[in-house]
Amino acid sequence: MLTTESTEFSARAVWGKAAAAGPFAVLDDDAVSSGLHFLRVEGMRTLLTPAMLAVGDALADAVARRQFLCVLGDVGIGKTFAVQAAARRLGELGQLLSLEFRAQPAPADLRTALHRALGLPGEAPADPGAADTLIRHALADRPRIVVVEDAHRVSASCMEYLRFLHDGVPGGLCVVLIAVRRGERRMRAQRMLATRTAGWLRLEPLTRDQIPLAVPALHPVWKGVDPGDLIALDARLAGGALRRWAVITHHTRRALASPQAAVPDGRLLQTVADRIDGGR
Repeated sequence: MLTTESTEFSARAVWGKAAAAGPFAVLDDDAVSSGLHFLRVEGMRTLLTPAMLAVGDALADAVARRQFLCVLGDVGIGKTFAVQAAARRLGELGQLLSLEFRAQPAPADLRTALHRALGLPGEAPADPGAADTLIRHALADRPRIVVVEDAHRVSASCMEYLRFLHDGVPGGLCVVLIAVRRGERRMRAQRMLATRTAGWLRLEPLTRDQIPLAVPALHPVWKGVDPGDLIALDARLAGGALRRWAVITHHTRRALASPQAAVPDGRLLQTVADRIDGGR
């Protein structure tokens, strides 16, 4: 896992006092990340998991150096959530530009997405040179954090376009590439990343021992639930992935809303698990 020389400073810069409380502390100001939770489950909290703390450190370093940051991990473990929450916390140190485009984008798609994310007037110019002039001037106007999802699917020509933008902005440009772990080899084949990347960060799912600490802090519905039940649920449905725990929490809250349910006991959790995975 990536480390920096200023880890304590970086964590505090992003997460504030909550960083000092260590893993699984609840973020003291959740307003910045409340809309990012999967399914937007009411009452869901933002936890400073080891992955969140690592992303805060790495992103603060990449922003300060205005370089690329590669964030890798399995689906559903919170890569995008952590990056976007940390970027929002950084505020004026780097405005978040989250790019959305089709599955296999061309440079023209990146131009269009950047034109929209930067709030430039009208449609993106059809002429690439004119479009690039507008984009590069806007990127140089203030610090930005450009976030690219599914970067393992991005073509070499798109990577070259990102290099072109990075090199064309005075002092550089912070670009976060989010990818699944199996895409690391393809991304490392992009030679331009070797000299422009602040770090390669590999995020891990929660471990079995961490589940009883993390899940009760994640949502009040889990307070008082037997740790063994939580571990069993995780082994069956989540595998340490917080996105899956959002799904479990959603269905558990719905089950508790029925007149016959009062607490999420073993029988209710078995029913919820069967509903999610079809009784397998």
